[in-house]
Amino acid sequence: MELLNKHVTVRKFLSKSVDDELLKSIIYSGTRASTTGNMQLYSVIVTKDIERKAKLLPLHFNQPVAKAAPVLLTFVADFNRFSKWCEYDHAEPGYNNLLSFTNALIDTVLVAQNVCIAAENNGLGICYLGTTAYNAKEHIDLLGLPKLTFPVTTVAIGYPEEVPELTDRIPLEGIIHDELYSDYDENRIKGLYEFKENLESSKQFVLENNKETLAQVFTDIRYKKADNEFFSAKMLATLKEQGFLID
Repeated sequence: MELLNKHVTVRKFLSKSVDDELLKSIIYSGTRASTTGNMQLYSVIVTKDIERKAKLLPLHFNQPVAKAAPVLLTFVADFNRFSKWCEYDHAEPGYNNLLSFTNALIDTVLVAQNVCIAAENNGLGICYLGTTAYNAKEHIDLLGLPKLTFPVTTVAIGYPEEVPELTDRIPLEGIIHDELYSDYDENRIKGLYEFKENLESSKQFVLENNKETLAQVFTDIRYKKADNEFFSAKMLATLKEQGFLID
């Protein structure tokens, strides 16, 4: 509990390498996560090579952490391996559909979170990169991913050069719903986000982006509707190419 409650995102790493056996141990701990039907619908691509990391860098929008981290782990939703096992064992797989992708997606996120916890438990720092799925097609080409796979997320791992302060979270009462979903009126929303909005870092964020509110920074700058629609269309096209969606 203490380890989980102290989690922070690390973006600056020492040049110290991560031992291969330690890395395998951490990934093994990842595989002990819950999984749909014990099918283990994921694969993990380990990237240490400097040149390959340089090629991956623009796919992560040139975030410095993607270059600085000693190790990048790309977590892949993978129904290819299980489908081939079915075929080789005289069974007919039916996993080229949205439900199967969703199952593989959930499996992949669960194993990735386990890996993050195991890494932190061994003194490593992690940074979750949410940019992987934005450029899934390019990751597929660069990492040689076959049909019925889809890159979901990447985790940068290494020994921390510095450990930042804890970031804010909205109050727990804004997350928990007893028995039924309790929708949010304006007063409740304002109460939940008041602390976040009043942080000096948030106020600076608003000022730097020339906006009136913190919410506008998210809607107009960070996660714009036009970008969301563009990358959604790109992801759907890639899912079709990878065999998960059929017209």
